[in-house]
Amino acid sequence: MDIVTKKQLNILIQLAEADKHFAKIERELIFKIARERKFPEEEVNELIRNPEPIDSLGALSLDQKFEYLMSSIELVFVDQNVFESEIIFTKNIAIKLGFKKGIIDFFVENYGKKTREEFKDIAIHEYI
Repeated sequence: MDIVTKKQLNILIQLAEADKHFAKIERELIFKIARERKFPEEEVNELIRNPEPIDSLGALSLDQKFEYLMSSIELVFVDQNVFESEIIFTKNIAIKLGFKKGIIDFFVENYGKKTREEFKDIAIHEYI
């Protein structure tokens, strides 16, 4: 079992529920990520039914940390409704990943204006 993908999907599921409305498009994005990583659909359904506690994320590589963060930002924007509860949740995840919490404000303000690579470069050089 791919524990890195499982942790990421678990975070995304909890983020999707942070606004008390797990939108269909959010669910579709989570399943798309799972398919891309060959993660079993039944495992995703089990995480949706029973999310796991979010423990330490410090052992991830820098690339994995960025992927966790970027997929969280994409999920926040996928339904075109950005809720304060989602931003707060994502800031907490950013801190657990070792980023400065200001990174989320930067990502939210610049979402759609910068490429993924630009975000990655800024995240690594200014927010770690």
